[in-house]
Amino acid sequence: MMKKRHVLSLLLFLVGGLCMKAQVKWVNPLEQPFPVVRGRAWHHELQGSYARLPLKAKDKVNKAVWNLSRQSAGLSIAFYSDSPEIKVKYVVNGGLSMAHMPVTGVSGVDLYATDKNGQSRWCAAKYALGDTLVYTYSGLTYEGGSGRGYEYTLFLPLYNSVSFLEIGVKDNASISFIPVSEEKPLVAYGTSIAQGACASRPGMAWTNIVSRDLQHPVVNLGFSGSGKLEKELFELLAETDAMLYIIDCMPNMISPADTAVIVERILTGVKILRARSHVPILLVEHSGYTNEYTSSRAAASYKAANHKLRKAYNALIQQQVSDIYYLTKEEIGLSMDAMVEGVHPSDLGMQQYADSYVRKIREILKEETGDTPTCIPCKQQRDPYDWQARHEQVLKLNRADPPEVILIGNSIIHYWAGEPLADMQRGKHAWNRLFAGTKVRNLGFGWDKIENVLWRVYHGELDGYKAKDIFMLIGTNNLQFNTDREIVEGIAFAAKAIRERQPSAKLHIVGILPRKGQEQRIKDINAKLQKELMKTDAVYVNLTSLFIKEDGRIDPSLFSDGLHPNEKGYEKIASQLYHYLYKENLNTDF
Repeated sequence: MMKKRHVLSLLLFLVGGLCMKAQVKWVNPLEQPFPVVRGRAWHHELQGSYARLPLKAKDKVNKAVWNLSRQSAGLSIAFYSDSPEIKVKYVVNGGLSMAHMPVTGVSGVDLYATDKNGQSRWCAAKYALGDTLVYTYSGLTYEGGSGRGYEYTLFLPLYNSVSFLEIGVKDNASISFIPVSEEKPLVAYGTSIAQGACASRPGMAWTNIVSRDLQHPVVNLGFSGSGKLEKELFELLAETDAMLYIIDCMPNMISPADTAVIVERILTGVKILRARSHVPILLVEHSGYTNEYTSSRAAASYKAANHKLRKAYNALIQQQVSDIYYLTKEEIGLSMDAMVEGVHPSDLGMQQYADSYVRKIREILKEETGDTPTCIPCKQQRDPYDWQARHEQVLKLNRADPPEVILIGNSIIHYWAGEPLADMQRGKHAWNRLFAGTKVRNLGFGWDKIENVLWRVYHGELDGYKAKDIFMLIGTNNLQFNTDREIVEGIAFAAKAIRERQPSAKLHIVGILPRKGQEQRIKDINAKLQKELMKTDAVYVNLTSLFIKEDGRIDPSLFSDGLHPNEKGYEKIASQLYHYLYKENLNTDF
């Protein structure tokens, strides 16, 4: 009897364990209270679908464009999760594959994870293909202290329409969706190449590579065989609040009839865009064919199209139309093996496409990168607060109420006081005295390093308004990771990026505050920084003497932990900044 009970208990334990292992909770991204589908304009008009053009476009565009706009090319969903396994189940409405493009590209999904230091990681999947497609990402591991887990981005199929999709995580794991960004997108209008043919998986479409690399939203308006520079599409483009327009339609303009209208359609389209905004416009040549040296006919067709595009570009320059840029076939530089069938890029070709775009876009948007880690912009999520949400909050506040004074930096700024409000304010009294009657914005982010500030500068936190004064205090979180030279170079690099976006503001660079045990090193860095800034118009602000005793060590009475000032310390900072803000009132005590 005891043996039977023992066997029964063991069986119940095993069955229970299997049930526990199989438990998955499923969530539908479209059922969230805010838009979560990235990579498109018209978010609110497209709620409840994975389409790219709104219903109002149906009677404007031709049938082919409309049908292709139902396909989810370039769309993605971002979420946080700490689940060791993530499943995606979904239904598509078209054929799973094409002769020259695999099912993983036509109908597959693609998952990327971003860790707490802003590094991107690709996730491999096992998949089951049937009436319902299921992708399973197993064995996902997380760094210690990653909090809510990784930030995931799920790219959707390039050449199919998604009618249903759910994401599953372990029942005891978390998942929270990230709202679409307030940042202005790069809007790409093009052909099958822009739509994604013939990438092996969605993440390798060039628009998605650009989005992953630059971390800007990208709206994919690539329509296979139907990127014809039509007026109706330019009118739709003009409705988007873009950061940059990319016009890449030459691969669909190679017939004599199409080539004949290139100049007219480009000039008309640019006129439509310029009537709405002065956003930069990038015109892109045909990238050529990889069999052009064995087919004179193929070479002649793309050369004729590019000749007409160059003619249109020159006409725009002669008309003094501002912010018109040009990307040549040679700059794209596809290699011999970069296409699947001589027309559409393979993954190699897509990467080469994307690399050329990234170089050109960085040039247009003034988002250069340096050779050191401090000069390469990246995100972070090292603190318990939601770093990305704070960034989005800054964008909203700046748009609603443009600030006059900006303080940008790390936790020393973040937890001082001011909007956006933090969960703690260590120097509220000093803040309110200093900035009474002034529109001021706190762009301090806890645990930020120099490269994180650079990312935020490149992603809109200083765009769309004119500040009078900007103060940047950054660098202390780089001390344990970077050399003195890298820190100085990074701060100067970030200062240059700020100046390019706020040319009329008085720019003040605050030296790194002294911290316990590193007083001498910080003193040396600040001396080098001050010397470097003498080459610029930035003003160096030295607060060191306020926090150092005669023996060269910090005054602990001014700090809460040897690094962050307390209320008394913030009073010291405020009294010094007062003289930079209100020079006309120097006779008035703070």
